[in-house]
Amino acid sequence: MRPAWVLAAAVSAALLFSAIPAHSAAPLSDDLTPTADGPVPSALFDQAATAGTVRVNVVTDRRTDLAAASDAGATVVSYDTLPMVTLKVDTAGLQELNAQPGVVSVAEDVPVPPSLNESTVKIGSDRTAAAGKTGAGTAIAILDTGVATHHPFFGGRVTTEACFSVNDEAYGATSLCPNGTGFQEGTGSADADAGLCATLGTACSHGTHVAGIAAGDGTGISGAPARGVAPGADIIALQVFSYIDSEAYCGAGRSPCVLSFTSSQIKALEKVQALKQAGVDVVAANMSLGGRPVATACTGDPRLPVIDSLLAAGVATVAAAGNDGNTGGVSAPGCVPSAVAVGSTTDDDQLSTFSNRGPLLDLLAPGTGIVSSVPGGTYAGKNGTSMAAPHVAGAFAVLRQTFPTKTIAELEALLKTTGAPIAYTGATTPRIDVNAAVGGGTGTPKPEDPPAGKPLAHRFDNDVPVAIPDSPGTNVPGAPAHSPIVVTGHPEGAPSDLFVKVAYAHAWIGDVRLELVSPTGKTYLLKSANLNTGGTTYSGTFTVDATGQPSDGEWRVRATDIDDGSTGSLNTWSLTFPTPFKSSTVKTVPDTGSVTSDIAVSGITGNASGPLQVYADLTHGKIGDLSLTLTSPDSRTFTLKPYGSEAGGTLKTTYGIDATAATASGTWTLKVTDATGGSTGQLNGWSLTFPSYENQTVKQIPDVNYEEIWTRTAALTGNGSARTQVYAHIEHANLANLKIDLVTPNGTLLPLKGSGSPQGPGVIKKTYLVDTSAHPANGTWKLRVDDVMSGNTGTIHTFVLRF
Repeated sequence: MRPAWVLAAAVSAALLFSAIPAHSAAPLSDDLTPTADGPVPSALFDQAATAGTVRVNVVTDRRTDLAAASDAGATVVSYDTLPMVTLKVDTAGLQELNAQPGVVSVAEDVPVPPSLNESTVKIGSDRTAAAGKTGAGTAIAILDTGVATHHPFFGGRVTTEACFSVNDEAYGATSLCPNGTGFQEGTGSADADAGLCATLGTACSHGTHVAGIAAGDGTGISGAPARGVAPGADIIALQVFSYIDSEAYCGAGRSPCVLSFTSSQIKALEKVQALKQAGVDVVAANMSLGGRPVATACTGDPRLPVIDSLLAAGVATVAAAGNDGNTGGVSAPGCVPSAVAVGSTTDDDQLSTFSNRGPLLDLLAPGTGIVSSVPGGTYAGKNGTSMAAPHVAGAFAVLRQTFPTKTIAELEALLKTTGAPIAYTGATTPRIDVNAAVGGGTGTPKPEDPPAGKPLAHRFDNDVPVAIPDSPGTNVPGAPAHSPIVVTGHPEGAPSDLFVKVAYAHAWIGDVRLELVSPTGKTYLLKSANLNTGGTTYSGTFTVDATGQPSDGEWRVRATDIDDGSTGSLNTWSLTFPTPFKSSTVKTVPDTGSVTSDIAVSGITGNASGPLQVYADLTHGKIGDLSLTLTSPDSRTFTLKPYGSEAGGTLKTTYGIDATAATASGTWTLKVTDATGGSTGQLNGWSLTFPSYENQTVKQIPDVNYEEIWTRTAALTGNGSARTQVYAHIEHANLANLKIDLVTPNGTLLPLKGSGSPQGPGVIKKTYLVDTSAHPANGTWKLRVDDVMSGNTGTIHTFVLRF
């Protein structure tokens, strides 16, 4: 939002849109400016001469001027509070308006189109929701194609409905109000699953999708996204679109379509203003719609007076910037100075190629590959600044709940100053960070961003089968088969308890000798050959004392056939570096007292894990007398075990806690407290494990198909975390073709990257943050890379999962 300008008598070129499709980025022609002797643009005279009449929105200086202005034509829309009227006029009527004292602007009432789960994590609203900042007590108005009011994603929070939709044969316009008239109010009036909208398929799905981004809640709903930005906010559904059967407005070959008249939008904004005056805490009016981009502020837009009034009343008008890829302009009404114009980013904080941009843009938000609700009780992905705008509308609801006395301008300033700056040619615009904004801009640290490099892994897998050549004779070693794993990030050196797991298949498993080769070439025998051992499959786990060897570098499993007559393959193997973070110092737990033990963690950047695995080994006369708490380096405390009624004995338990809000490196403290007299005991030791898995299997991504790479977790306690890190190293001939998801053990797809951006060949080496807190940590997790468009292929190189 830029400072409001005084309503000028001159009508900006932004006000009028010719009959070319609104998706076109063609510049507006020079003849759309007001004539020298009055406020009517010359293009309107030409249009009226051709069509006979034209719909115009007439803004006057005062409401007392409306009666005289209305005499110029037939009134088709009147307004309750605004100095405005919508008329159908001929050439004579336009001449009358041009000469009428008190007429400020005249603009065609042109119909325009809509401005087409990682995203909430990206902007931090997953963490604000977890902290109870859900937008509860506020309402968001969705001016769009209606909302499927009974969709489970809304949980009955669609509290108000109204429909403002044009019937005008000259424009090929038919009302989408369920009752078929130009206005309907009350339950069902904006339901996208009712009336003509219900017969149009995806044409009326836009508003439901937008509402879900702003305020959906997927709690307890199978297959739903986790939540929208403000899952506690109410929804005001305002249908402002009409069914248009005219190629002049839909575009060649695109008729029929649904478009929104400016007059319908203004009537809906008036409705929002009336609700605000009646005591409804409406915080934002979302307008994911618009026409062609313009480069200058729309100070003569007929929507400006009501948008200004809403701002003064404490309601933000949030508008999509448009999808023309224009580098220096945004669509109306985003160009109105008092509106908040929102552009789109990808999940890796790149400007979406389709997004309009430039000096008129106020904020950025995710708008590529956004999955949200659609009519019929289902969910789908969409791209567009339409998807970005409701992220901002929802953010206003969260901030209004958090800061009820701040003005809209102050809340917008918080979003700007705490957002992540995205620089591009000609401007820099902040991408919103709701969690940082909730900190109030008072110095609260911003949440951890995904690390730039690959997360540290403690287990490494390679699942590429390697053929084991046959031996040339009895007890004669054949050519060895090698399978490599490259370890990085472990400068501490190899441990005395390095775990190696190997699986192979062979016609006679006893023929095969297995060895581990360190980065320096030192060889460790894992399994000897035994010609008396039969069978066709083998799996074994080994503990290797690799003390003195470097951890980082290429480790190899070597499989050698020592008897002829049969072959096989080395199928999978893994290398696990047990956590170095442990304490074996024995400490006494005093009667009715407490004892603490520290572990220093180093080498792990950023935040801790979830589930962080905390293993404790205690003996005590009565285990129920004990409570165990863990304190992180940044003084966050986690309860591991409360007091209970357990008998005396030994406690050897692993606890899984979501510690992703805590700093990883530094001193962690375990505190054991005895609450009741009469027994003592001791803390024998404890450890911390940060679960992280890396699979280095190289797989080809087929054209118009998907490929998966997986990792298997076991022996973990607890669920995943709200900030699980997923690292992917992928090459492809066109990255825009790729849709990337994390697949949970129960088959749920958690989106990481949508298709559509960036364009062209390239390499992805990126860590994504994803919420896995609703899913048990144990099981098989997969990275799914889906090529959704034909003509190109690529390769998956590495997958890292760090809880």
